[in-house]
Amino acid sequence: MNIPSNLKYTKDHEWVKVEGDTVTVGITDFAQGELGDIVYVEVETVDETLDAEEIFGTVEAVKTVSDLFLPVSGEIIEFNTILEDEPEKVNSDPYGEGWMIKIKYSDASQLENLLSADDYKALIGG
Repeated sequence: MNIPSNLKYTKDHEWVKVEGDTVTVGITDFAQGELGDIVYVEVETVDETLDAEEIFGTVEAVKTVSDLFLPVSGEIIEFNTILEDEPEKVNSDPYGEGWMIKIKYSDASQLENLLSADDYKALIGG
């Protein structure tokens, strides 16, 4: 299982890459594997400001639909439009071309509440 050490993680199986005052967010390799073949990603919250743990979108797989939770409070500034035509990128490259959103975060202290790679590995029993 791929759990890059340079990323942060949530208990809801999202990964977070911090880049200055923004973060890039996607779902983990573990999550995409549990969901199975992803057929649709919906994010209608671009340009909205949400609080941490609010739902920012959904990911639809053949088996189920799952909510996506914001890891930190802030404004959603970008959605990965590649996923509109190629949602399977979340399966094939969850930490690369399968990223979902970018957030301009409003409270840097919330980043400290995220899990390290080792903590996330322990969470999923890895």
